[in-house]
Amino acid sequence: MANILYGVNGEGAGHSTRAREVLSHLVARGHNVHVASFDRGLRNLKEQFDVTEIYGFRFAYVNNRVRYKRTIAKNLITVPQAARSLSRLKDLVEEWKTDLVITDFEPLTCHVGHKKDLPIISIDNQHCLTNAVVSYPKQYRRDAAAAKLVTRLMTPRASAYLVISFFTAPIKKRNTFLFPPLLRQEILDAVPTQGDHVLVYVTSPAPALAKLLSSLRCRFIAYGFDREGKNEAGNILFKKPSLDGFFADLISARAVVANSGFSLVTEALHLGKPYLAVPVSHQFEQVFNAYWLQKAAYGAYWEELNKERVESFLYNLPHYQEALAQYPRQGNGALLAKLDALIAGYTGA
Repeated sequence: MANILYGVNGEGAGHSTRAREVLSHLVARGHNVHVASFDRGLRNLKEQFDVTEIYGFRFAYVNNRVRYKRTIAKNLITVPQAARSLSRLKDLVEEWKTDLVITDFEPLTCHVGHKKDLPIISIDNQHCLTNAVVSYPKQYRRDAAAAKLVTRLMTPRASAYLVISFFTAPIKKRNTFLFPPLLRQEILDAVPTQGDHVLVYVTSPAPALAKLLSSLRCRFIAYGFDREGKNEAGNILFKKPSLDGFFADLISARAVVANSGFSLVTEALHLGKPYLAVPVSHQFEQVFNAYWLQKAAYGAYWEELNKERVESFLYNLPHYQEALAQYPRQGNGALLAKLDALIAGYTGA
């Protein structure tokens, strides 16, 4: 039995969704686990696990686009909070007699782990960009360089990197291991159906997209638009956030039109749903996911949508479904087994 500090990035829901599966496994194995997170991670995990709130770096979004100046200003204001979180974590690590740190793209727990000379295991998808041999569109070289720098700064010098990816790639860094995406048990257990709607999801309200979808002869169920009810044309049903509602609409969708966050992409692919990706502007991780999704013929991606592009995607659904029939659907077992072995090796537990 090991005493583990588990840092979870709280930006968005993806990190905490996959962390819940790993945390449940660790607790079932008898380990004492203390979680450190913020925002969505804090809200999603606090009822089931022992969670300490910490400072978290957050992006600022305007019109479905990352605004870097506003992001910097927003986070500079809260630097004292980060310092207090770091100091508190150091004290708690001593109090908990922590043996090991696991981090899902959360930098403060990684920093404390180094300060206390503890083994650190990183679990995330971001390090696919830095620790594997991958390609991406040449026009994004500058954004890719920035994303690589951020990735290296977030969780540097981990003892082991468990990298999750929906495609295979050669590893180029030591102590790095590639695994299929971590999926919540509800997705692994789900039996997908094919209804008559296309599921739409955006990170922030996108009125231009709503107007575009209104002009199409297709039924949509849309989340993230900060409204509820049907549009005037009657082909879009807007819904407020709901985990159960979104899950049901995803399971029964014909296809997905959404931003290209890793968790939603990998859940949709596992369920066999063709994906039209619209990456959040200036967020390279989403461009990277969208590029590889299209490269594998599981869907398409565009920086901006128009009527012809959406209609082309809908017309090609049979082509994408054929490719998705060959998608390797695997559980979480391989990664969890490797994690168990690493914990035993580092701590003797």
